[in-house]
Amino acid sequence: MRRDGEATRARIMAAARTEFARHGLAGARVDRIAAEAKASKERLYSYFGDKRSLFAAVLRDNLQETTNRVPRDVTDLPGFVGAMFDHAAAEPEHLRMLDWARLEGEPNLLPPTPYGRPGPRNEDIVTAQKEGFIDPAWDPDELMVLLFSLATAWAQSPETLFTGKPDEPGVSRDRRRKAAVAAARRLLEPRPHIPERD
Repeated sequence: MRRDGEATRARIMAAARTEFARHGLAGARVDRIAAEAKASKERLYSYFGDKRSLFAAVLRDNLQETTNRVPRDVTDLPGFVGAMFDHAAAEPEHLRMLDWARLEGEPNLLPPTPYGRPGPRNEDIVTAQKEGFIDPAWDPDELMVLLFSLATAWAQSPETLFTGKPDEPGVSRDRRRKAAVAAARRLLEPRPHIPERD
């Protein structure tokens, strides 16, 4: 019986991920999620309480999956950018869910989690800065936002809207990945201190 319950919950989560990515929290419909998952709405509510809690559960699972897939090696942040690039290409629904959460202004949707954000911890970045691996001028939080933005820039780019052409596989994707990783290397390179002018 427990296995049946776990399988039903997994189907609900999979259906909810697709529904929320397409329609956001406000536009998603619980009846569509339940129908796709082949589960009753009553079962869905018994597992998750309400639609907002289900949305938060999917976001948490997405975050954990991302964190598990990308490296946390602070000495290889360009590798983090490359891995995040690959993950954004493989799991576009994850980014769309984050976009919906921001657009809908949902405060405190993601409580603190044991796995934290993808990538290295702030204290590891500070240590790497002291050891000369990373430009010490960067605030760790701001640095990670910039690196995440580099990794997901092509996934979020409006280029296909302007050109009307779908994203090209193969060579184009590889070139874009290399560009994101190269930009990260330049961003991270320690710079000589230049005194500011009065």
